[in-house]
Amino acid sequence: MASWPASDGKTLLLGLVFWLGLALIPVSAQDGVEPLDIVTATGPHHYSVEVMRSDAGREKGLMFRKFMPTDRGMLFDFQSERQVTMWMKNTYLPLDMVFIDHAGKVVGVAQNAEPLSETVIASDAPASAVLELNAGTAGKIGLKIGDRIAHKMFAN
Repeated sequence: MASWPASDGKTLLLGLVFWLGLALIPVSAQDGVEPLDIVTATGPHHYSVEVMRSDAGREKGLMFRKFMPTDRGMLFDFQSERQVTMWMKNTYLPLDMVFIDHAGKVVGVAQNAEPLSETVIASDAPASAVLELNAGTAGKIGLKIGDRIAHKMFAN
């Protein structure tokens, strides 16, 4: 017969406080996503995004994934403005890529990137970030160059 190890009331209370504290953390903090809004002529569009800030994170991105919910995306932070290049190697999901400057302005859009392709997709203008969304999203929300991305990464 199994039994729980004996503990004092203080340890039990600390454990309870820990678990209650976890329950109060917002869902976005628990599952590693951050809120992001895309503001177009059709209004604001709300998403939850994983943010890739490290070289390893940017390198892997959405590789090997087979599904992404429609209200999700991945935001790549390049930390400085420059021409950015992406590709779809080992990426099974067709994607729209949104190139964004340091102020959160859309400077380029590549729609319906072909899964598993090694074709290089480059920003036409300097960008400090790329937002990847499910293919067709840019067209569905009417995304255009000059639209705004609201996220804590950008100075808008």
